[in-house]
Amino acid sequence: MLESNLLVTNLLSPAVIAFTLGLLAALLRSDLRFPDAITTYLSAFLLLSIGFKGGVALREIEPSAIGLPLVATVVLGGVLAMVTFAVARQLLQLPTGEASSLAAHYGSVSAVTFTAAVTFVATAGYKAEGFMPALVAAMEIPGIVIGLALALRSESSSKLLAAIREAVTGKSVVLLLGGIAIGRLSTDAGVTSVEPFFVVLFPGLLTLFLLDMGSVTGRRLLEKNVLNKRLVTFGLVAPLVFGFLGVAAGFIVGLSIGGQAVLGAMAASASYIAAPAAVRVGLPNVSISRSIAVSVGVTFPFNLAFGIPLYLELAKVFS
Repeated sequence: MLESNLLVTNLLSPAVIAFTLGLLAALLRSDLRFPDAITTYLSAFLLLSIGFKGGVALREIEPSAIGLPLVATVVLGGVLAMVTFAVARQLLQLPTGEASSLAAHYGSVSAVTFTAAVTFVATAGYKAEGFMPALVAAMEIPGIVIGLALALRSESSSKLLAAIREAVTGKSVVLLLGGIAIGRLSTDAGVTSVEPFFVVLFPGLLTLFLLDMGSVTGRRLLEKNVLNKRLVTFGLVAPLVFGFLGVAAGFIVGLSIGGQAVLGAMAASASYIAAPAAVRVGLPNVSISRSIAVSVGVTFPFNLAFGIPLYLELAKVFS
């Protein structure tokens, strides 16, 4: 059973409360909305900071320790994309293009969900492995590539190559890998000099970002004819199934309880930064409104409020 105190701790965290405030403001049709430039800055800061802290942690980790978790993460992303595509075609009855878009979104990962999971497990007294940000970067790519490949099988390879290039060189991956490099290669004095910015300010800026994400989610939910009962059901069931697979994979490759829970949250999440950009390039004629609506409007808030504590409890059961 999910420990009620952990659930309450998560629901009453500043980040979740801020998200709820933004959501309610949008549903009440308030004019609360961040300028695009601020949203872009906040997302860039979070991605670079996640990578930086991971890079610093990598200093104390043997390279061999990351090999098996890295392989498992790549395989997991591909499997989740293929499962999502099959469900989207057979059960949700989406056309091939939209099914591929959904597969790309759910085969990839939400860096903000990852961040919330790391913060939560640390608050609960556990610690995820320092190389987890590298796994986020690794999981961004295979799910997107496989999802798009399923739609472009009968077309020229140019669109697929363009989408792969977008996935590999997109903002999310570049900032994550760049942050890892900065943290790993900087001197001790250099790390100390920027820690107040990347570490001390991180919780506050994450709270601001989630306030904006709540507003974005509310506006998506107000859109007509985007979500239906089947999509909402998928958005709630998929993170439970995928989260279980993520925790199980983490246990198999020997991650700690905290690492298993974070990998579960990664698997349960859906991308709303890298995947939409890649789908626009690879499938320019396919609408991504349903994919974004269900990933941001259903799966993201579910994970933020309830999923992450559940994945931690699953990790405890496995261990």
